Amino acid sequence: MYCNQCEQTLPGTACFAAGVCGKTPESAILQDLIVYTLRGLAVTALEAAARGIDTREAGRLCARALFTTLTNVSFDPDALRRVIDEAAGAKAALQQKAGLVAMLPVTQFSPSEKKSGLARQAGVASTEHLAADPDCNSLAQTLLYGLKGVAAYLDHAAVLGHERDELYEALFKGLATGFDGKTPALMEWVDAVLECGNTNLLAMQLLDEANTSAYGHPEPSGVALNPRPGKAILITGHDLKDLYDLLVQTEGTGIQIYTHGEMLPAHAYPALKRFSHLAGHFGTAWQNQQAEMPHFPGAILFTTNCIQRPGSEYINNVFTTGLVSWPGVRHVKNGDFAPVIERALALEGFTEEKAKAVPEKQVMTGFARHAVLGIADTIVEKVKKGEIRHFFLVGGCDGARPGRNYYTEFVEKTPDDTLVLTLACGKFRFFDRDIGHIDGIPRLLDVGQCNDAYSAIMIAKALSEAFSCEISELPLSLILSWYEQKAVAILLTLLALGIRGIRLGPTAPAFLSPAVFQMLTEQFVIRLTDSAENDIKSILGTA
Repeated sequence: MYCNQCEQTLPGTACFAAGVCGKTPESAILQDLIVYTLRGLAVTALEAAARGIDTREAGRLCARALFTTLTNVSFDPDALRRVIDEAAGAKAALQQKAGLVAMLPVTQFSPSEKKSGLARQAGVASTEHLAADPDCNSLAQTLLYGLKGVAAYLDHAAVLGHERDELYEALFKGLATGFDGKTPALMEWVDAVLECGNTNLLAMQLLDEANTSAYGHPEPSGVALNPRPGKAILITGHDLKDLYDLLVQTEGTGIQIYTHGEMLPAHAYPALKRFSHLAGHFGTAWQNQQAEMPHFPGAILFTTNCIQRPGSEYINNVFTTGLVSWPGVRHVKNGDFAPVIERALALEGFTEEKAKAVPEKQVMTGFARHAVLGIADTIVEKVKKGEIRHFFLVGGCDGARPGRNYYTEFVEKTPDDTLVLTLACGKFRFFDRDIGHIDGIPRLLDVGQCNDAYSAIMIAKALSEAFSCEISELPLSLILSWYEQKAVAILLTLLALGIRGIRLGPTAPAFLSPAVFQMLTEQFVIRLTDSAENDIKSILGTA
């Protein structure tokens, strides 16, 4: 195997024997072959569309299948094999429907029926060999990982019935780049990478529309971190529809529902927080689940990309749904959570004694664009008066690599006349810190999930319009942590928007060649994080 798509690759280059995430060589090969099969489907879909054939179903499949290859989604070889076969079948059916003859290697590819055959086919799909030139290969990998993030957001939106054919077409074009019989030059790869960033902005906008039309605009809301007595289910991941369905199916059962990880912002949506048994939040970021979940006395449901190997103490309480899978873990269909409920009722839940043992505490969430722009005039006025000196966006994906305490220290050391916006699971380094208020405005504003980077961008755009300047000219600094491919997609969006001066950490992506990273440094002034104190002094000009 060769996998370098996440931040925790070993030893900072790629995982070869096994993934740090728990991925086996067999799973890694299958995921690479899913991507290669999808490239053939993408080339075929573009040709079919040119002949007037409807390719929406192929686009939907492409997004869903590519999502299974993200970090911490699917670890079950049987499930991954089914995805390969589905993609290969869709490609063959589309070729037949459009009367196409497979001429390119990628469109002729047919996955072997045997494991040994798949292993022999792995080389053709390896990310080590996407392009002959090392810098082009670096950009090809960057494009692929950005497309994986785009696919995740498109799939989330499609679940709620929101789709756009042009975004599926953009996904096809990205996957086909370099595999359609043409050999892109270096700058053509750069253009494709930035176009992926533009596509991701539209994908995040689509998902924002899907979530807010279904559940309303997030409202600033307090979320309890202490449990209630009673039976319990913990739901983690990103899929708001799964949470909604679970809340409906558990209403009146006496079961309390707790969010974990990126589900925290769900407490701010009006249609979700109306359920009185949406009790609170348990735990922190995804990488701490093996330490935290043994202490949860109920059933646990994984909905999207965040699963680690479940420990023996709690594996019998774990369920997966949707694209998430782990060998030996019970999988349930989306929207049919009867087995999860049955398990929760059989477990002890939080006793009165256990519930009282946890101190009462709340955190705030729900400061998405609708809420923040509602007080934009007040914020602008305070900036003009000098009461707000600077904005920091501190967010992104969390992870286990040493050095991420930087983000906690950064937030804690920000001056009292600054505001901190945060989003994604990176916030769990500091989400429960009280860093005060500025005339009633909390200094720490939780914008939401990783996909809510769209809200953060809209906030920045509104402020830039209010001050008649470019976003990069605002008193705004982006301090980003990255771990997986959705973070890559968001970074590409920021670069496509021309945003400069981003600080990125805790390490540079292993898939960026020295020359490509130098290009990003020169063109977009991307910097790796230093110490929190030094970075704050540098940003505010107080060094």
